[in-house]
Amino acid sequence: MASHGLSPSLNRLLLALKYATFQPRCCAVHKAHYSTVYNGNEKTFDKILIANRGEIACRVIKTCKKMGIQTVAVHSDVDSSAVHVKMADEAVCVGPAPTSKSYLNMDAIMDAIRSTGAQAVFMLCYHTLLYIYSKLHGIVIVCYKIESKLIAKAAKVNTIPGFDGVVKVCALCYPVMIKASAGGGGKGMRIAWNNEETREGFRFSSQEAASSFGDDRLLIEKYIDNPRHIEIQVLADKHGNALWLNERECSIQRRNQKVVEEAPSTFLDPSTRRAMGEQAVQLAKAVQYSSAGTVEFLVDSKKNFYFLEMNTRLQVEHPITECITGLDLVEQMIRVAKGYKLHHKQEDIPINGWAIESRVYAEDPYKSFGLPSIGRLSQYQEPVNLCNVRVDSGIQEGSDISIYYDPMISKLVTYGATRAEALSKMEDALDNYVIRGVTHNIPLLREIITHPRFISGDISTNFLPEVYPDGFKGHQLEASTRRELLASAAALHVASQLRSQRILVLYIRMFNGERVEVCGQWSLASPLLPLTINNTHRMLQSLSRDASGEIVLQYLGTSFKVRVLSKLAAELNSYMPEKVPEDTTSILRSPMPGTVVAVSVKAGDTVAEGQEICVIEAMKMQNSLTAVRQAKVKSVHCKAGETVGEGDLLVELE
Repeated sequence: MASHGLSPSLNRLLLALKYATFQPRCCAVHKAHYSTVYNGNEKTFDKILIANRGEIACRVIKTCKKMGIQTVAVHSDVDSSAVHVKMADEAVCVGPAPTSKSYLNMDAIMDAIRSTGAQAVFMLCYHTLLYIYSKLHGIVIVCYKIESKLIAKAAKVNTIPGFDGVVKVCALCYPVMIKASAGGGGKGMRIAWNNEETREGFRFSSQEAASSFGDDRLLIEKYIDNPRHIEIQVLADKHGNALWLNERECSIQRRNQKVVEEAPSTFLDPSTRRAMGEQAVQLAKAVQYSSAGTVEFLVDSKKNFYFLEMNTRLQVEHPITECITGLDLVEQMIRVAKGYKLHHKQEDIPINGWAIESRVYAEDPYKSFGLPSIGRLSQYQEPVNLCNVRVDSGIQEGSDISIYYDPMISKLVTYGATRAEALSKMEDALDNYVIRGVTHNIPLLREIITHPRFISGDISTNFLPEVYPDGFKGHQLEASTRRELLASAAALHVASQLRSQRILVLYIRMFNGERVEVCGQWSLASPLLPLTINNTHRMLQSLSRDASGEIVLQYLGTSFKVRVLSKLAAELNSYMPEKVPEDTTSILRSPMPGTVVAVSVKAGDTVAEGQEICVIEAMKMQNSLTAVRQAKVKSVHCKAGETVGEGDLLVELE
């Protein structure tokens, strides 16, 4: 069996599994909208080992429980109390926190397989799912972008013009996309518009690729400006049958990572959908693929589509496909892995309703649309009490979000008979989602799904930088919403003063003499504040209150600080000195927790505006920090290999 560029340890795992006649593994489901019922008469596996963590591991376990399959969880030492460990029937520690020493430690995983007697293995290696079964050849090849592009061409799938070998030189016209051959999830990807950006992109992409995937090979292809990113879900068995399960619209992205997805797409007509689906099936059959997988395309404004990559795994966004087709994809994967034929024909695959998925991350959306945040979930409440809302997560109240792993908190999915209904449900779900202890991206998610361009379907992969050219600033209040916010803060202040849990009707007179009617009933101990303001229902969240009169409310997704003072306190407050803001042009602080990869300057150096000062890696993504002005370096407070926290001082400039 050829290695196809895999690391020696991973090759040992694949070979060992092949000769041990292990069968393919699976991926699981949460409570969702699908109608298929598991047939208990179909014998599959007795025990499956899940070589992963977080929500995907929990997802696997839920479906395995439904099918009567025992599960084995592997975990790092810091994940010993993780949700997936508690859910599994057995658990094995495979090493310390860094993924290279635990979840990617193939020798330790092999030992866990042998010691537990697992018959099948589920492995998701940083967005590269390896299907362990007799026809391994095709699966390994399509895991690598270089090889998959060559295969796609041979299968007569539309491809993007580019350099088809390992990157050594580039003969393409700009702009170009630099990609990690073994990559996924936006890691190891850069857009370059000139030679200098190509050199910088090559450096960062190769380093990220080596860190995340153990393979620093890159490919370069023509960058299609302002496209849509639309993918086709495929499902194939070992008997030559293959289906396409409609599309998912994944164009809302930041740093080439998906943020909001929906199914179906507002853009595709039936003929384009069919053409994309048929080409996706052609590729799956060309590599004798047998499982659930995804073929991703870029689609231009004229509905021309080009193959991007094939992901031989169950995608993060698979729940929205389950919602509109009624299929439990995980159950189908397990059946196929055992050798059963697909139950369905292509004409059986429907599009019923509409589904939206928002990826909820522990990220600060005000920094480059989302830089990682760490911390402990001091309070956590999923909006699962709402109708047609699904939450796939692998955390709970008290869980830690660390620098070692992906910062995803959950996949929030809503479903409706129409797109408008699904969007309305998503708005409610985001307003009712309680997350405390870490910074999260709910403000950005809510702004996206309520933006007129998104509602109209006028989107592309450039949506975020086009809509927010100066960066995301949160919800911008208009006069009416400002009145609602101030009235809500005043109502909360009055309720807390009266120690009341119920305000039937409160009339608040604003600065211009306008009267605002606020009514509601809540517990002051609850973070959720259901209010009716001038006959409009709003769900606010009380984030904090202090003795100075400052109240922090989450309103329309964004956190706002409001001070409610007595007349005397307001008069005295005018005499209080204002805090002088820090001069950020003379210092460089870390915008996120992470590890210092490189420091490019030393004390006494002169740096130009835009010159790189240091590189911080967080969640396997490398971020170059640059000088905002020309200056002389006064002192350096960090060195390569050190761990830094958000706000830590890195470099001082004169």
